[in-house]
Amino acid sequence: MNDLIRNKTVLITGGTGSFGSTMMETLLEMSPKEIIIFSRDELKQYQMRNKYDSKLIRFVIGDVRDKFSVNQVMRGVDYVFHAAALKQVPSCEFFPLEAVKTNIIGGHNVMSCAIENNVEKVVVLSTDKAVYPINAMGMTKGLMEKLMVSAAGEANRLGSKTVFCGVRYGNIMYSRGSVIPCFIGLIKKNSKLRITSPKMTRFLLPLKDAVGLVIYAFSNGSNGHIYVKKAPATDMGTLAKAISNIFNYDKDFEKIGVRTGEKIHETLISKEEWLRTKDEGDFYNIPPEAFGLDYDIYFEKGNKTNDLDYDYTSYNTKQLSLEETIKLLLSLPEIKCELEKWGK
Repeated sequence: MNDLIRNKTVLITGGTGSFGSTMMETLLEMSPKEIIIFSRDELKQYQMRNKYDSKLIRFVIGDVRDKFSVNQVMRGVDYVFHAAALKQVPSCEFFPLEAVKTNIIGGHNVMSCAIENNVEKVVVLSTDKAVYPINAMGMTKGLMEKLMVSAAGEANRLGSKTVFCGVRYGNIMYSRGSVIPCFIGLIKKNSKLRITSPKMTRFLLPLKDAVGLVIYAFSNGSNGHIYVKKAPATDMGTLAKAISNIFNYDKDFEKIGVRTGEKIHETLISKEEWLRTKDEGDFYNIPPEAFGLDYDIYFEKGNKTNDLDYDYTSYNTKQLSLEETIKLLLSLPEIKCELEKWGK
């Protein structure tokens, strides 16, 4: 990874988010020529500029929805990490067209401009909600994945050097709008913890592991492939108990029920994808079904197997016990910071 990044120009779309800032810190240690943070959030760019104060970082205001601004910032770029997206389920449910504009059209703009500007590699970030999607966020991210596979095929057809690959992961622990900071906020208000269903499960992925997955895909990714990190999970009842235990909080929790657009269990690899998935140790590699315009694979050919009994979900992955969940939570820098504030 160090050899690949040294003296190269890297673009991070949506670079002011949790992932973008952590990825930027990781890349800064690899002696890049330049890291470009591309986003439409002026305030966060101002805050990041003051925090890092590095000549290796260039901040560019722009929107992936605007192909002209994407094309401008892409000039001279070697690698792209595409993290810009509308990620909150409620926001996408309330404003689905906005999700289409950012997640689908914005993704297409990034990929087509990468080919036009001879970018070497593009890694796109997706979500478990893209598999068997039931909400607008997952649907638009799923189509973004299809666009990535299509762009990889187009790059092959044109003889372009650009390689496209993707990563798919569940909710990053302690990311903005996620359940853990929500629980801690309720504790600070001395309120009961609100959970949807005690048996609802979610993958647990620290931010550093999400960055590790992206680095793996960047270093090893083949054209059109999607990569998944093996991750444990827990149910919401156990997670609420773990948070209460850590902060010595004795109020019970209340069940509010499953919300609109929410699954009981999340899926990272579908049954259909599992047929072609490769196990690569800590990661799974999902090759594309096909490149090009070969209609025969849809009408005359197929995978001759009936083994469609397995998919990779937050229910059938390793389930963490209460003690294991507490241990994982205590490893998060944000939890350590909160405990220091509380003098614990």
